[in-house]
Amino acid sequence: MKPFMNEDFLLSTPTAKALFEACKNEPIFDWHCHLQPKEIYENKTPEHITQLWLGADHYKWRGMRGCGINEKYITGEASAYEKFKAYASALPQMPGNPLYHWTHLELQRYFGITEPLSAKTCDMIWESCNAQIAAGGFTPRELIEKSNVACVCTTDDPADTLEYHHLIAADKTFKCKVLPAFRPDKALGIDLPTFLPWLQSLEQTAQTEIKSYAKLKEVLLARIEVFAQAGCRATDHAFTWVPYERADEETLEGIFAAVLNGETLTRKQADAYRTELFRFLAKEYARRGWGCEIHIGAMRNNNTPKFNTLGPDTGYDSIDDYNIAEPLSRLLDSLESEGCLPKTVLFTLNPKDNYVLGTMLGNFQSDEVGSKVQFGTAWWFNDNIDGMREQIKALGNLGVLGKFIGMVTDSRSFLSYPRHEYFRRIVCEFLGNLVESGQYPADMETLTQIVKAISFGNAAVYFGLSA
Repeated sequence: MKPFMNEDFLLSTPTAKALFEACKNEPIFDWHCHLQPKEIYENKTPEHITQLWLGADHYKWRGMRGCGINEKYITGEASAYEKFKAYASALPQMPGNPLYHWTHLELQRYFGITEPLSAKTCDMIWESCNAQIAAGGFTPRELIEKSNVACVCTTDDPADTLEYHHLIAADKTFKCKVLPAFRPDKALGIDLPTFLPWLQSLEQTAQTEIKSYAKLKEVLLARIEVFAQAGCRATDHAFTWVPYERADEETLEGIFAAVLNGETLTRKQADAYRTELFRFLAKEYARRGWGCEIHIGAMRNNNTPKFNTLGPDTGYDSIDDYNIAEPLSRLLDSLESEGCLPKTVLFTLNPKDNYVLGTMLGNFQSDEVGSKVQFGTAWWFNDNIDGMREQIKALGNLGVLGKFIGMVTDSRSFLSYPRHEYFRRIVCEFLGNLVESGQYPADMETLTQIVKAISFGNAAVYFGLSA
């Protein structure tokens, strides 16, 4: 029996262990996350482990609900200790869930605690964690620096002022780069009830009225320039399904006017608007050399009563199953045909589409950028051992694994960086097994270069981090 999560965790061969030793200290480039720039700038010490650990973690909330824990102890009015105790009592019921591994990696790496968390160890771990937090070293910036993070790309709406990015950039004592990533999902969600309130917020930020589709494009272009001045190198789009419905400017102006007049759009109208606005934005990304992330397949806010009570991003999303191959191909091809397809990272939430994306990459590669179109790492419900292995295996089978730009935290937590270690261990185990089974030579020089590049270097080059 192997010891619980020791130094050889997930590493079963000598080659895998040697490769992990070679890459484990590579910096982290967290090019897609949901950390708040305001929290990084203010740099406050958390009050306790519950605030640091459970405050906005819908992964943990879902697990607790699955154990029948009352919402009072999840997002409700229970005390910090009661919430921590509820999570401690739930965690042993989750073997196989990545939460179990993430939790203990975080306890080991940040607090030096190796005992498994449970109702039996709850009080000891609660007291130890809180004593260490009170002693210092757990502010957002300290955690980022302790985790060897070279750069963080936050997720920012076009209406965001980027105030805190400017303040962070002005502080030369903080070595980690904190860059905005342009995420115009609300601009594309013209058929959603959030669109008109969002449009008002964009007007306020831009200090101008937006009464036409042409004006919206003008303002978004200006906001892209503001993001560029703040160091932006990445963009992010989320599509439940991939839209592809072409329309001319006159039609788009009519669609925009209809929404301003309170009319309800058809699916075809909304998709036409989304398609053409995305194409307009993508051309700008290509012109600036930005990487465009496309996250496909989340079905959000499934539980209406809970949405009405708790709001979005509280643990009530799941995987959708639209067919994406044809519209995705046509969307990418429409940009490629005009010579303006940006560097593109394709993520799927539905693992049924691993081979769809894995083969789509090869249709649109370029001799200007190695692996210009990337297969994004296993995401959200897939960032577990099996999900990562299957994504890595699909990319290895169909593409160029050595050019893979690797892991993202996709997290709101400053304690989530051990997920990069988790990912690196899985990559090293995959490659180690190829060597040990005779499927790849024991060329440690090449393999070391590959694991280091996947861990950090490939993404740094892809997004121009050194620029």
